[in-house]
Amino acid sequence: MSILRPFKANDLFKFNNINSDVWTETYGITFYLTYLQRWSDLCFTQESPRGRLQGYILGKAEGAQTEWHGHITAVSVAPEYRRLSLARNMCQRLEFASDEIYKGYFVDLYVRCNNALAINMYEGMGYSVYRRVREYYGNLGVGKDGRDEEDAFGAYTMRKCLSRDVAQRSIRSNGRDMIVSAHDVM
Repeated sequence: MSILRPFKANDLFKFNNINSDVWTETYGITFYLTYLQRWSDLCFTQESPRGRLQGYILGKAEGAQTEWHGHITAVSVAPEYRRLSLARNMCQRLEFASDEIYKGYFVDLYVRCNNALAINMYEGMGYSVYRRVREYYGNLGVGKDGRDEEDAFGAYTMRKCLSRDVAQRSIRSNGRDMIVSAHDVM
């Protein structure tokens, strides 16, 4: 049975099997170390009994007043360990810390508009689309046949209310219709 434990700096030397996925954003070492220093209680890894890393989650707390929230910056599971609820368990741990320790109103994340598997997984965990962010991941412009390549580079912001948001003001039912520029959220 694997264990969910705090992410440590030396895990950076053992997570290539996770980061080789096309959907996983890979950052510089300084980025990871900053998260471990500032939000160590929102960064976890799943480890097999033999010490092989199976997945990880990086999170942070940000915002102000009713926008104070936990944010899932990255969650990724190595291909050979998918469909075992590891991502769900890591997200639940981050949600718990965001709720109980940081007293956030919600947890949010960004996901590529064309990553249907991830979107379905998050919806199954209680997240809903809050808005669509055009060109969040960059811009290729117009593609073949004059078609907009936005789906590859746009993102949905997805949110899940926490216990502090009793009135559920941090979510909306028409999030897919709310389109903003990446400049509006950066």
